[in-house]
Amino acid sequence: MHPDFENVAAMLRGQLRRGGGAALCVYHHGEPVVDCWGGVRDEAGHPWEQDTLSLSYSTTKGVVSTLLHVLVDRGALDYDDPVARYWPEFANSGKGEITIRQLLCHEAGLYDVRGMVDHARRMLDWSYMVDALAEAVPVHQPGAAHGYHALTYGWLVGELIQRVSGASLEAFLAETLRAPLGLDGLYIGLPEAEHSRAARIQVAGALWRSGAVMQQLEGYTRGLNRLLRVLGAPLDLNGAAAALAPVGIEELDFNAPEFLSACIPAANGTFTARSLARLYACLANDGELEGVRLLGRATLGRATEIQNRGIGRVIPLPMHWRLGYHRVPALGASAPKAFGHFGFGGSGAWADPPRRLGVAMTLNSGVGTPFGDTRMVRIASAVLRCVDRRAR
Repeated sequence: MHPDFENVAAMLRGQLRRGGGAALCVYHHGEPVVDCWGGVRDEAGHPWEQDTLSLSYSTTKGVVSTLLHVLVDRGALDYDDPVARYWPEFANSGKGEITIRQLLCHEAGLYDVRGMVDHARRMLDWSYMVDALAEAVPVHQPGAAHGYHALTYGWLVGELIQRVSGASLEAFLAETLRAPLGLDGLYIGLPEAEHSRAARIQVAGALWRSGAVMQQLEGYTRGLNRLLRVLGAPLDLNGAAAALAPVGIEELDFNAPEFLSACIPAANGTFTARSLARLYACLANDGELEGVRLLGRATLGRATEIQNRGIGRVIPLPMHWRLGYHRVPALGASAPKAFGHFGFGGSGAWADPPRRLGVAMTLNSGVGTPFGDTRMVRIASAVLRCVDRRAR
């Protein structure tokens, strides 16, 4: 722990008083300045260890997006290519003109997972989900609006990666990210041999099973719809629940071996904070870290250019979508060039290239709205303040 970042560690200690466990890692100018962990990883009170893995929900999307950017950088495909060029079955139901760019910035109109599958257990079956997406009809004209593809994003981008690379998503991740960068924990579909390292999700999983999250979501969207009508905004957020929660999601056990082992690339990445922070430190440093070049500067610039700024049809906030990444909200500090992805329950990982900064947090006790938790926002704010004081 570098003394300049003691306030960040103190904030994590305060958050851990709520219970559960967490890990936080920060890289600045390519060097780890924070690498700390604490709390417990399961209901039995076993301590969180330095190599503890944690299910990180939508934080996974940033990792999957980075894999696709590597393929673009290698010249294997381009953002403005039609998806169907590489995945011919995707052209069904009038989707032949949808571009890779539209997938990555959530403009494809394919977020209604509830209308595609009869039960959430289908998410454990890659082939079923890919076939369902190939037959799906967009909710709106692609490119005319954006709506967060909360669950479908992973299979859309993941299948494209598999078609182009010729490898399974896990094999491509191992070859492209885990091995070159020396990452101790970065999995989408956790191998059985690594299950013993995984923390058990506590509060969040119980809330899904109890139906509390669905009740909160439905109440949240009803209230926002009323507000939007008063303001005259032409949006209807009733599609949010359909994007976030297929029928039967409350019956899934997020701690079950079958869920951890499945490949759900929008929602079940299992990571250590230090692996995520190291990955984003590479992105923050023009795509290179310790002699490992992940992306070229030109590709990274294209990948992080803002594509849309308005309120979306699923998340009623301006997310400033890049190609697979979103803005990084912070209090009392400005980071307009920062990008990354947060996840339900409070996890998150992001980069800020102007500050050469990579940050990640994993945890197992997050609560909050289905759109995220405020803890990552507070951590981000503290990190930015520490870095800016250090610069002075």
